Amino acid sequence: MTETFMPKFVNLEALHTHQLERLKWTVVHVYNGSPFYKKRLEKAGVRPGSIRSSDDLKRLPFTTADDLKEGYPFPLLSVPESRVVRIHASSGTTGKKKILAYTQKDIEDWKHIFARCYEMAGVTPMDRVQIAVGYGIWTAGVGFQLGCERIGALAIPVGPGNIDMQCQFLEDLQSTVICCTASMGLLMAEEIDRRKLKGKIALKKMIFGSERSGDAMRKRIRKLMGLEDMFDITGMTELYGPGTGLDCSKHEGIHYWADYYILEILDPDTLEPVADGETGEMVVTTLYKEAAPLIRYRTRDLVQRIDRPCSCGNVLPLHGRILGRSDDMIIFRGVNIYPGQFDQMLSQISGVSCEYQVLLKREEDGKDYMTLKVECQAGSPDALKVDLSRKISDAVKKQLMVSCRVDLVDCGCLPRSERKSKRVFDEREQ
Repeated sequence: MTETFMPKFVNLEALHTHQLERLKWTVVHVYNGSPFYKKRLEKAGVRPGSIRSSDDLKRLPFTTADDLKEGYPFPLLSVPESRVVRIHASSGTTGKKKILAYTQKDIEDWKHIFARCYEMAGVTPMDRVQIAVGYGIWTAGVGFQLGCERIGALAIPVGPGNIDMQCQFLEDLQSTVICCTASMGLLMAEEIDRRKLKGKIALKKMIFGSERSGDAMRKRIRKLMGLEDMFDITGMTELYGPGTGLDCSKHEGIHYWADYYILEILDPDTLEPVADGETGEMVVTTLYKEAAPLIRYRTRDLVQRIDRPCSCGNVLPLHGRILGRSDDMIIFRGVNIYPGQFDQMLSQISGVSCEYQVLLKREEDGKDYMTLKVECQAGSPDALKVDLSRKISDAVKKQLMVSCRVDLVDCGCLPRSERKSKRVFDEREQ
């Protein structure tokens, strides 16, 4: 019998019972092991025996990124330092990094849930997985490799960039899966098309992490490379790393590993739960982490709440694709806009290719202006560009409730990236 990394819960009731028992364990663990958490819990009036039902989760205090920074270099540590076997750091670009500690069991749990991602994507020991994400202090490369080796597939740890080597290994080693950012996926797809390698490689699947990917981008990548499927993987350093959720082949949302962490989707302002279908901030509470557990950690990541089960039949619940971060919000003429809204909107318009840029400027009249640079599909005739420009402008007005100038450019004119693409450029006076 083939090993499975999926939980054996038969229904949500069994899953919720499991969550409550693990939540009780987590509260006892941090109360006894972490001076930081003990002080926070006592201030909130919570003791180890206070958790009796799932509703008691609301009694627990929130944790933020500032708490991690203030606790540098070992924030939230809930075990003796002698039990720490590894650290990883966030990929933030300002100030000191957020460092997270791991026990050996934390590493084994991370390996298990990452293997679950590969299993959900249909990866088997017969696959060859080309890992084209960053290695080092970050969680990306080592996470993808741990899960790959746990499920028994062949790991090819190329790392990011180096397109010549990526193409050579795709052809010579006949990689069947590649793991990368969506931006690098697009770059690779266009390069493989340019080099006419499509018929010489065995690539079947792509797993995207670290940034959003719109439907238009995914369609172009799939067409250029002849892929069977593509998947979005989620995760962050604070919560093990990548590998904490994946969309299955039905692509109805991201399955998240609710047996390893509790997810709340809350209004960023009121901190109350949002309704089904609404967008809110992901707040996570870990259920197994030993070294640096999270208690109601505000991730700042924004997702749509999905209460319905997936048609694939898996009991693990769903949330929507990550739309952006609450601290990445654009305020334009009094309207709050999240970068992910541009992905969603442009993906619905026929004739649009996969790349775009949002340019914000304050001109001499003192008013703010938005220019949306959008790539057309390859070979679009000039006669259709006027109509396409109008469709984009109308969609922005209707869906985002602002006006913008539309600048259509040919497919391939906007920059490509080997890592993450920058798409919003705010040149207004701060």
